[in-house]
Amino acid sequence: MAWLSLLLFLPWFALLGALYWVYPRTPRPLARRAFDTAVLMLALVLSIAGMLWGYSEGVADARSGPIWRQVLAVLYAYGAFLAVLALAIPLRMRLMAAWRQGPL
Repeated sequence: MAWLSLLLFLPWFALLGALYWVYPRTPRPLARRAFDTAVLMLALVLSIAGMLWGYSEGVADARSGPIWRQVLAVLYAYGAFLAVLALAIPLRMRLMAAWRQGPL
């Protein structure tokens, strides 16, 4: 049942991931594509882990209703996805200087 949370947020994750992938347009060497792919895969994996953790936290609280489990799962998944992107963007900006210079 926790997978419903990811399914509902998957279009938003796809949009954020596409924007992360596309901008800035240059430079786009193989190292950047590999870095971006790794970041997006990590973001997806950690958002799934966050979703499962949030759902289990909601299940553990007997006073919470069934909808709270889904809400908590979405919040954890979204937080994990954004945290990975928030850390990756400044790192990618620092790496872009090296990518602009080309191979040494």
